[in-house]
Formats: sequence, structure tokens, C-alpha cells
Amino acid sequence: MKFTLTLSSLLVLCVAALGQQADQTFKPVSGQAGKDVVWVPTPQETVEKMLDVAKVTPQDYVIDLGSGDGRNVITAARRGARALGVEWNQDMVDLSKRLATDAGVTARAQFVQGDMYAADISQASVMALFLLVDNMQKLMPKFLELRPGSRIVSNTFGFGDAGWEPDSTETVSPCTSWCTVHLWIVPANVAGVWQLPQGPLTLSQKFQNVTGTLAGVAISNGKVLGRDLSFTVNGASYAARVDGDMMEDASGTPRWRASRTSRPEAAQQQK
Repeated sequence: MKFTLTLSSLLVLCVAALGQQADQTFKPVSGQAGKDVVWVPTPQETVEKMLDVAKVTPQDYVIDLGSGDGRNVITAARRGARALGVEWNQDMVDLSKRLATDAGVTARAQFVQGDMYAADISQASVMALFLLVDNMQKLMPKFLELRPGSRIVSNTFGFGDAGWEPDSTETVSPCTSWCTVHLWIVPANVAGVWQLPQGPLTLSQKFQNVTGTLAGVAISNGKVLGRDLSFTVNGASYAARVDGDMMEDASGTPRWRASRTSRPEAAQQQK
């Protein structure tokens, strides 16, 4: 009889302890401090819009730096993409993993505790972010090293006076807060001198904007969107696909090819 009472008491204590542990499950609070930025959740409708604007598919690898409760990563994984969240707060990492389990996407959604500035993002095809301008500017050199055509999509904030303007901006509607989505397409480096059948093409580049001359005549409307270069000379439009130090005509017949014979000493697109 004494043993039965003792066992019952132990069971009661265990149940009470489990209930207390459940009550103490970490719950994030909007505005809570982090290592580099406070945590404020992106509304789900804005998350969906970000991934729509970035045209996320199952072929993509999406990375979120400062991933918070993991909603960008989990939503991307629900669309079939592989996704990774890097978050400094271990409690947030643990929460994200639980939410990914609840969503049934653990095979595609991963979360790690770490410093976003030290994270390896080289394999990302999409960066899905909600960071401040200062964070974006510090990360900009790493973003520019991503493969041309990689997409960077951000809730509200961009690169400020660093000069890298979005390729497009959209507004979520209906929406009550955090309703602006910016998209950048990582541009190929096209600066230098290229030999075209029409003559030398000399290009200078600042992010996606390109200036220069073709056979000594100034070009206009110069843009590079991912690997796609376009410009106009004397009313004639040119379009080419860039692959390293080669480019190939993408608009005319017969098609021409060009090779880069020299590069500037310093990458001009980051200045």
C-alpha cells in the first residue's frame, strides 16, 4: 500500500513537471532584441508575396539570414524548395525546427544557429530577407558574389545610399504593415572591353546599370539583369547573354559572339 502511494505521488509530480515544462515553451515577442537586429515577424501575406516576386520553384535553394521563427524558410519549403535559416538565437532555432516539423517540411527546411555575416550563402539561388539597411549594406559584397541571376528579395528595406537600387518593387494588398517587397537580380560582371563584330564594346558598370561605347559611339539604356545585357546604340537595340568572358547575341540574325579582352583593375559594380 505504501509503495502504491509513493508511485502515485511520483506520477503526479511527473505530470506536473511536464505541464510546467510545456508552459515554459519559448514564445518569441515582436521587438525582442537579437545580436544584429530586433525580431519583428513578417506578415504571412508579405512572405507569400516575397516568394512570388522571387519566383521560387522546387529547383531553388532559399536562404534567410536572421530567420527568426523560420516562416520564410518554412513557406519556401512548402513550395518544394530547399531552404535554410541562419539565426543567432538558439531558442528561435529550436522553435523554427518545431514549426517545420508541424508543417511536415523537415526534409527541405533546415535551421542552424550562427552569425549571419559569417554564413556561407554561396549556393543560394534566392535570399529571402527582413533586415535593416545597415545589415543589407554589410552583406552586399557577399550578395554580389552570388551566381548571376540569383534573386534577393526583401521586406521593406534595401541598400540605402550604397546605391544598389531594386530591379522591381511591389506592394502587398490588402496589407496593414510591412507591405513593400523589393527584388534585386544579381548582375553578371560585364565591365571591360569586348570585341564585337561591330567593333570594340567598352563597358563601365555600377550594379545593374551600364555605360560605355560601341565602336566609339556612346551606348544608352545599358542594363544587365542577371546574365542578360541590353543597350541601345543610334536607335538600334542590342541584347546578349553573358557567360564569364563570353557573350552571345540573343536578339538578331545572324547571331554574333564576343569575347572580353580586358577587365578593369577593380570591380566597378560594387562602387
